[in-house]
Order: sequence, then C-alpha cells, then structure tokens
Amino acid sequence: MNASAVTLDASVALAESCNETNCSVADSEFIARMRHFEAVVGVVVPVTFGLIAVLGFFGNLFVIIVVLSNRLMRNTTNILIINLAVADLLFIVMCVPFTAVSYAITVWPFGSVFCKVYQYALNVSAYASVYTLVLMSVDRYLAVVHAISSMAYRNERNAYVVIGILWATIMAMNVPVLYDHEHVSYTSRVASSYGCFFAFGYVLPLTTVCVLYGRLLRRLLYRATPGLSRSAESMRNKRRVTYMVVVVVVMFALCWLPVHVMFLIQYFGPPSQSMTFVSVRIASTCFAYMNSCINPLLYAFLSENFRKSFRRLLCSRYATFEPVKLELNRTATRVPEIGSPSTTERSNGKA
Repeated sequence: MNASAVTLDASVALAESCNETNCSVADSEFIARMRHFEAVVGVVVPVTFGLIAVLGFFGNLFVIIVVLSNRLMRNTTNILIINLAVADLLFIVMCVPFTAVSYAITVWPFGSVFCKVYQYALNVSAYASVYTLVLMSVDRYLAVVHAISSMAYRNERNAYVVIGILWATIMAMNVPVLYDHEHVSYTSRVASSYGCFFAFGYVLPLTTVCVLYGRLLRRLLYRATPGLSRSAESMRNKRRVTYMVVVVVVMFALCWLPVHVMFLIQYFGPPSQSMTFVSVRIASTCFAYMNSCINPLLYAFLSENFRKSFRRLLCSRYATFEPVKLELNRTATRVPEIGSPSTTERSNGKA
C-alpha cells in the first residue's frame, strides 16, 4: 500500500479527458457529483482514521503497560504480544495520520523524501505485525503439540532473539523502498511490488498460520495432550482456546483480504474509476487500517484478566495487575482458560 494508491484520482482522470469546450452536460454533472463525493470522503475518512488512531494508540499502549507492569507475565506469548503492539503503534503513528491527510486534501503534501519514509514505515510495520502473528502461531503450536520438548527453547531470551532477527530482516529487506519509491499513479514496477506484498504479506503468512493452527486445533479437539487430564473443565478450556484462535485468524484475514483484492484488481485487472470502485477501495483501506487497533479490543472482550487490567489501569495508576495466562504452564495439569483467573499454576514465569 501507499498514499498514491488510496487517493482519489477519478475526477482528475475525467478532467484530463474533458475540458470546458468539449465536455457534455452529462460529463459535467458526473464531475460535479465526483467532486461532491471527494468532499464527503475528505471529511468521513479522516474522521474514521482518527478514531482508528486513537483506539489503536491507547489500546496498544495499554497492552504494553499491562504486560510490563507484571513480572509474572514475562513469558514468550506475552513478549510476542508486546511486539505486535509495538508494530501496530509504529503503523498508527507513522502511517495513519498522513494517509488521513492525503484523503482530506486529495494530494500528498509532505514531499518526496517523507513519501519514501512513510512507505518504508508502512511496509516495515505491516510485515512486522503479520509475521509476529506467525511467530505467535509457532509459539502456540510448540506449546500445545510439543509441550514437553519445547520447554528447553521456549524462553524469554530466545523470544527476544527471534524478535530482533525478525525486525532486522524486515528492515533490511525494505531498504530499497527508501531509494526508489515515489508518488506515482501506476507503473509495472508498482504492480509487481503489490504482487510481492500480497504474496509475502498475506498469502504466505496466512497459509502458515492456518497450517499450524489446524494441527494445533486437531491436537486440542481430538487428542489428549500428554500429561493433561481430559476433564469437563479441560474440554471447556479447549473450546475457549479454539474460539480465541479462530477469532484472531479470521479477523486478520477479514481485515486484510478486501484491500488485497482491490489492489489486485486495480493493478492487474481492467482499469476502473467508477464511484463504486473508489468507494469499495476506500472501505477496504479502512478495514486494513482497522487491524492495527483491533487486537487490544479482542483481548478486552475475550480475556477476563486483560479486561480487569485495562479497567484498573484506567481507574488507578497504582493498580496491581494480575497476570494474564495465555499459555500452558510447565506444571499445569490441564489446558488453561485464556485469561481465566482459575488457571494460576505458575512455574518460573513461563508458559
């Protein structure tokens, strides 16, 4: 994605093909409707992005504070949750406000240099977010399917090392954006770059997540995890874990699928600047940007401990946070409920 891909250019195309001397009445009326449409979008979309920015900024910031405020939450899953929140914060701070401005005035006013910085930050944060989800799925897979053997390397130190490698790799691979990205309407190289983003920023990570979670859910639903009881409560916890996994994966897929489909149509399909196409493209961009603020809301709705911790953070700066258990603990005797106070088996602060 970039700013040039989401600005309104339909009326510009019309203006280039229709001047005052040869423009028909129908064309003039259409241009008037398009300009009115741009005026409405110039207000509605920035306001929508503003809400996304506020919710995402404070939501992800609260997630970071809640986790860091409790040493018992320093485990691999929560470290990855912090990393996801950091990536989403980078996206919100460096991308959302400037895209909103480009919608409000229908041009990119920040110059060529910042256009490169903007696109670099957008790429880095988007890839960091999606591949953090991949790391979380790998961590979940190891914790459930290889619960015993993975204890040796599922620790804080290795989590930080993997996260560092992830950021270094993503930042290095996106360096070319700083050299050759510019504000353009369309080139074959732009189309190729979106094809790469679709393949490596959506299809590959989502396929990996689905494969890993598929095997994880098969273990949770049909096979007993070694050393864990198959009580009624254990089955209820399995259903909760299954529900959480399905929600996270489905929300990621739903938020990003529309914008990828629209970009593929725009850059590889027949050209279209109809008002309907532009409207759907704008809505798809809003859905994609919404993904940066939705994870804290999922934690609040689906995790009782996160919900309590958010409430305490808002009500008292001196609150004592309870840990959020999202993983299997070393000495657990059952599959823990996500965010459930009843699952308090702890050992060495690890899951």
